[in-house]
Amino acid sequence: MTIDEIQSNVADLTARIDKLAKFLKIDEIKAKIAEIDGIMAQPDFWDDKEKAQATVQSLSSNKNILEPYNKLVREADDFQTIAELAQEDESFLEEADSAWKTLFEHLEKLEIVSFLSGKFDRFNCFFYIHAGAGGTESCDWASILLRMYRRWFERRGWKDEIIDMQPGDEAGIKSAVLKVSGEFAYGYMRAERGVHRLVRISPFDANARRHTSFSSIDVFPEIETEIDIEIDEKDLRIDTYRASGAGGQYVNRTDSAVRITHLPTGVVVACQVERSQHKNRAMAMQMLKARLYELEEEKQKEQAAQISGTKTDNSWGNQIRSYVLQPYQMVKDLRTGVETGNTAAVLDGDLDQFVEAWIRSNDR
Repeated sequence: MTIDEIQSNVADLTARIDKLAKFLKIDEIKAKIAEIDGIMAQPDFWDDKEKAQATVQSLSSNKNILEPYNKLVREADDFQTIAELAQEDESFLEEADSAWKTLFEHLEKLEIVSFLSGKFDRFNCFFYIHAGAGGTESCDWASILLRMYRRWFERRGWKDEIIDMQPGDEAGIKSAVLKVSGEFAYGYMRAERGVHRLVRISPFDANARRHTSFSSIDVFPEIETEIDIEIDEKDLRIDTYRASGAGGQYVNRTDSAVRITHLPTGVVVACQVERSQHKNRAMAMQMLKARLYELEEEKQKEQAAQISGTKTDNSWGNQIRSYVLQPYQMVKDLRTGVETGNTAAVLDGDLDQFVEAWIRSNDR
């Protein structure tokens, strides 16, 4: 790195950090954290446990934005100090170069959120996995994807909760629904919508032949009171059934699980995570609300595309990513061209390179 490059980076750095502070609303976040700290200091704070937990979650969400920003500002100050020294003594150039590489990486990571300006991008989300045609192979692939995403959620510090799961007949899962809680969860997870294709030597084939399997991912924001969607009870078919799988010794003893079908659209949602049928129904209605809102959004986009002459393809064959384990090792995103040969890391939750590339390239 030359002296001229250092000076250019310092000038660019100040503008980029100022822009980030405005977008992230750092002053508002600081005020909110101070307000929450005052609320939590009250002696009766834990009297209403549910309200207290929501407050703690709000504090955590705000700190998850402020702390990385504050760290970035400290690194920027350090780099500017090293830059001043380098202008007087070129022996500091190597240290300036190293500091810039670290700072630039962190700046790029934080700037990603500036692309997440959609109405619900900051929200939690409901995350769906569906095994495609192919029986046991696809069910096993769906379970591999489930593990991969849960590892990614863990890396990001998000929490996930299984709302509904349908096991495969022999192995894996037919489908799963998770509630994912974390800052910008929906904004990031939108990148993963679509069909995921796996090519491998099947562990279920005695002849060790290569098989191709498909599973689809869908994501919907957790919408609470922000959007008013009217749902006529006459349009709903509500079924109750006994929860399946591990869920505590009491969950499976009663018909607590709830499945709701919205007859006009055919949308089906289910929840079996709670012991209470009433709570499962409330969660299912929340999921239905999110699905119906997204359907309306998609309808409006399709109408706009028809007017503009743009053709969109939302078919099952619209694959977004291929995971090839045989005859070579490669994971490639078919939308952005990002690829890696480290398939083991990807399947263990290393997805940032794919997600961030989509967020940067997608014109939303």
